[in-house]
Amino acid sequence: MRLGTRSPNEFIQLLNQKNDLIQKSFLSKILDMTKMIDTKVMLGDATVSEQKTFDPKLVMDYFQNIGRNLKDWSIQDVTISNNEDLRRIFMKFEIMEGNYLISGHISIQFHVLLYYKPVQRVIDCQKELAEIIDMTKNKEEELSNNSDQYVLDKLKEMGYKDFDHQKLFEVFYENDEFREKVFSEIEEQSGVDFQKLSEKKTTLFNELDSLLVETYQTTPTLIDDSKLVTGEEGCLCTFDLEFVKNNTREGLFDPRKMSESAKEGIVKRLDEFATIIN
Repeated sequence: MRLGTRSPNEFIQLLNQKNDLIQKSFLSKILDMTKMIDTKVMLGDATVSEQKTFDPKLVMDYFQNIGRNLKDWSIQDVTISNNEDLRRIFMKFEIMEGNYLISGHISIQFHVLLYYKPVQRVIDCQKELAEIIDMTKNKEEELSNNSDQYVLDKLKEMGYKDFDHQKLFEVFYENDEFREKVFSEIEEQSGVDFQKLSEKKTTLFNELDSLLVETYQTTPTLIDDSKLVTGEEGCLCTFDLEFVKNNTREGLFDPRKMSESAKEGIVKRLDEFATIIN
């Protein structure tokens, strides 16, 4: 039974009221921890811009503090899921009261936007990459225009004079050692070390990756499980109450059959949680 679900039973109504207060307190805390601040970032075109972000570590620390204070509860560690630009920080916990299991789930879901740090090195890397790409493209076009004849001349030097073009190139591609030697000579004649340029390009791309900075955006509102699954921004705080019989959980049960001690224990646990999150 998900707390917050309508019920004519007075005890369940009491639990719903407490659940509502917990959710409001939780949302208030999340609002404080996700207040947006301005930060300077650089766009891909080297334009420096101000973007808004918050610090997810504040939320993670808050969740961990809740976990440390939930005495006697079985707690799953605070976890961060990472699905491209969508992230979620969440924690689950549960405890038995008599024959009833109380299970809770708190989480926050937010989007990640990538920018560059506003530093000169980003511009320098982009400039170096553009020069390498242009040089490589120009040289590859030049080689493409000259290499066919060069290959034919080399093959004729080896005695393949009376073959047509198609046959000559079949010989060329069947001889791995000769082909590699010819490619090496063609590259050497071009005056460009393509392997070195490729390695430099990889180094620059890696350096640019190291200069990326993340910004975080969320919507300060309570969402439900379905919105969480579909990737909506927001936070979630839910409690479920189940009757446990023969190690089997039952979400549908008659609250009129609950013992007074079980009811008192459940109310006590929710009150304790309300205190902890504040």
